[in-house]
Amino acid sequence: MRVGGKRVLVVGATGSVGGLAAGRLAELGASTALAGRDRARLAGRAADLGGRPYHSFEAYDLGACEALAPWAAEVLGGLDAVVVALGVAGFGAARDMPEAAAEHLLAVNALAPMAIVRGALRVLPPGGGVSVVTGTIVDRPVSGAADYAAAKSALAAWLGVAARESRRAGLSVLDVRLPHLDNGFAGRAVVGTPPPLPEGADAAGAVESHLVAPLLERLGSGAAAEGART
Repeated sequence: MRVGGKRVLVVGATGSVGGLAAGRLAELGASTALAGRDRARLAGRAADLGGRPYHSFEAYDLGACEALAPWAAEVLGGLDAVVVALGVAGFGAARDMPEAAAEHLLAVNALAPMAIVRGALRVLPPGGGVSVVTGTIVDRPVSGAADYAAAKSALAAWLGVAARESRRAGLSVLDVRLPHLDNGFAGRAVVGTPPPLPEGADAAGAVESHLVAPLLERLGSGAAAEGART
């Protein structure tokens, strides 16, 4: 399915998942705007995709997070969908986790995505949708990842309620529970060392099947179904 004419904001576009999603959506003909933390990397990715508009932000600035979708709607001349692939991993026993690290995990993995979605739901038209990456950690939390799992689980619970509320406005909210991926994400944890993990799935294939395909189905049909776990 091609999505020419559809306008999509990808948040976390400098990361592995967000970068794959942005590239695939651009390949399929979508007009994309990119957002991320590292402005230099963001500029490079925007250039690689043919000169896409981009905007850098800090996850701790919730007001800036909330303003991303309105910004994208302005620069793209409207907005049909938002992809949120924002997050950091962190590991350590619950009793040993530094409070500053616990706060960081909650802010980046839950509060910032919530603020982004909140802003998106205010500007998306009926038939639009939001796809937010949570992950398999929600369904299968592992020892040594209590704070990371708690943050992602909080986001998942929030998305479930937001999905039910948004259906009345003709909007869809997707909770994208990607499997553990072979993309080095766990190895870039902001604190601690990951526990033994199963072999990761191919990142490109998982992003295509779990994130891009369901989003395109929603955009193609204009359906406003309740948020789904993919």
